[in-house]
Amino acid sequence: MEKKRPLPPATVPRTPRASATLPHRVLRPPPYPARQHLTTPSVHHTTTLRGSALPLVAAAMVSLRFPAAAVPRLPPTPAPNGAAIAATLAAAAAAAAAVASLTFTAKSAGGPVPRPSPSAPLWASLSLADGAAPGSVEPRTGVAFPTEASAGRSLLGVGLRKTSVLGLKSIDVYAFGVYADGTDLKQHLMEKYRKFSASELKENAELINDVLEQDIQMTVKLQIVYGRLSIRSVRSAFEKSVGSRLQKFGGQDTKDLLQSFVALFKDEYKLTKGSEIELSRESNHVLKISIGGEEVGSIQSKLLCRSILDLYIGEDPFDKNAKDSVQENIASILQS
Repeated sequence: MEKKRPLPPATVPRTPRASATLPHRVLRPPPYPARQHLTTPSVHHTTTLRGSALPLVAAAMVSLRFPAAAVPRLPPTPAPNGAAIAATLAAAAAAAAAVASLTFTAKSAGGPVPRPSPSAPLWASLSLADGAAPGSVEPRTGVAFPTEASAGRSLLGVGLRKTSVLGLKSIDVYAFGVYADGTDLKQHLMEKYRKFSASELKENAELINDVLEQDIQMTVKLQIVYGRLSIRSVRSAFEKSVGSRLQKFGGQDTKDLLQSFVALFKDEYKLTKGSEIELSRESNHVLKISIGGEEVGSIQSKLLCRSILDLYIGEDPFDKNAKDSVQENIASILQS
């Protein structure tokens, strides 16, 4: 009996093991269109272009090399419309007519025409000129004076009293108007000056001197424009200015006369912007002083009357233009 050979062990087919390392594969990005390098007038880049990219790049290069071709042209400005110009002129004329109407209404009603502020427009200045008589408005302050004062005295000229602080800043203190009685002027001056022409009288230095010397009724009206002016400051200023004139015309023995004058400006009188002071020479050389429309006293002194009037129309006046205007109007009165 044959012995059977043992069968070899069964072999299970092996499944190939997955390799830990996959076969090497190079990943490449998908093909992109060739880069289009733009060319400017100052820098040039050279790039190899493929296919249809050439037209695009060429167009870009053309648009950058000639920028003016890409700027749209503005339509031409149309010519001015005649109807629009006529409408503008009509509107301006209507505005001017309205201003004139307002001014006329104020004058007809007897009320004062409003004074414009320094920042007011031009038409306001025009209405002011229409509402006031020529020469009655002090131009730097806009203060208007009546053409006639009490007792029928006529306005001869207006001016401005200024002062300086520490020699640096100039301050407008008050505006003033000078008035005189026309009948007195003719009565005291006509005989001497009747042969002079108007132009000769305007240049005659003796004319003003005779006005100061003669018993001619005159008034100087002051209107305060500096809001912080006190009666004490007025008293101090007059003590200095009038005192120097008293010494000029009367010598050293004038202190008592000066004190009698400045003592009338008492502290009880309060001044504000717009307050008025009147210095009047009445008949027989009587100086009358009024503050705020109230008479505060009077002094009979030819020397004092001349000294005060000399401040405004003398050789060294507060306002030279005001003095020239006064002399010119006196010449006109004597020629009338």
